[in-house]
Amino acid sequence: MQPMPDYSISVCEQLKALTASGSLQVDSAQMDVAKMLDRVLAELKRKRPAAKSSALGWMFAARKKSVETIKGLYIHGSVGRGKTMLMDMFFSMAPCQKKRRAHFFEFMTDVHNRIATQRLKFKNGETKQADPIPPVAADLYAEAELLCFDEFTVTDIADAMILSRLFSELFSLGCVLIATSNVEPDNLYRDGLNRGLFLPFIDLLKKHVDVVTLDSPTDYRMEKLNSQPVYLTPLDQRTDMAMDASWMQALHGRKAQPVEIPMKGRSIHVPLAVDRIARFSFADLCDAPLGPADFLAIAERFDTIFLDRVPKLGPDKRNQTKRFIILIDTLYDHNIRLYVSAAAMPEDLLEERRGTEGFEFDRTASRLFEMRSAEYLAQTPARRAAE
Repeated sequence: MQPMPDYSISVCEQLKALTASGSLQVDSAQMDVAKMLDRVLAELKRKRPAAKSSALGWMFAARKKSVETIKGLYIHGSVGRGKTMLMDMFFSMAPCQKKRRAHFFEFMTDVHNRIATQRLKFKNGETKQADPIPPVAADLYAEAELLCFDEFTVTDIADAMILSRLFSELFSLGCVLIATSNVEPDNLYRDGLNRGLFLPFIDLLKKHVDVVTLDSPTDYRMEKLNSQPVYLTPLDQRTDMAMDASWMQALHGRKAQPVEIPMKGRSIHVPLAVDRIARFSFADLCDAPLGPADFLAIAERFDTIFLDRVPKLGPDKRNQTKRFIILIDTLYDHNIRLYVSAAAMPEDLLEERRGTEGFEFDRTASRLFEMRSAEYLAQTPARRAAE
């Protein structure tokens, strides 16, 4: 039997203990955010039902007007400041029987799949509920009363158009939201198509979360960097030869072949793969009309990915840039070992940094740096061994 989590400890206490042991450097900005997370923890503990209370009773209690709504937290700031670390500490301590921690892209992919299933049920006469949002929200809340999102960002119009209605339902049920982001709420979906229809979601979000900026003076990811030969530049014959040499070393004499990853009604073509190792070009993944669900399927299928010939990303490559950002987010979140050949160092790949895209690419560049670190690379074999 798994031991019960220690709900008595706080995020602040955990940070102090890690600092005292020398395992972590903590600054005052991080401690301020930890105090705000501890406020949410304290309210969750007060709301937590007695051990003998039924799950059904807990759900009905959350619906009552008299029950105090717990305000969540939206943490935004530059890359590498410790936002994800703090949220993960909070998540591990949260005294909720049902809670979910996800990358925001993955969550929205799940939502769209559930909406499609609900619409099919209505079409087949399995339900009289024509509007898919309320039942989808009810199912999500039944699975998790606490949602923790890493990298909350909105770039897709399909996401933008449903967020207000979806979260109106979730918040009315009593859902608590914690999110990290590189973008403050007022800048979400900035310059997006039909943004006026998205603005009610921003107002809704700010009613249900406290917004805090984490402006730590240090980018801790850069301090961990211990460069490994997995990111190669510039794009020339020497780089191509180095990528080929690393590829042959990874194969250990095995023969790589094309494979297909089945998706709903279609498949993703993988040019070269053997076991849990795959090789793609930038064009294979970012010129093609692929999305978060496709990149998630690739990350779940492979542990090591070679990505050849990433170009400079100019204004004429807006769609490719968006796909590249999502791709790196997904691979990073799944601890994928990534070998890259590119036209420039990560911070120089994007030719023009404008609006939300510029903020998001700062995160991408930071993650590409961290994916070279000894600490990150040490995590990847552990993932393979666990499967």
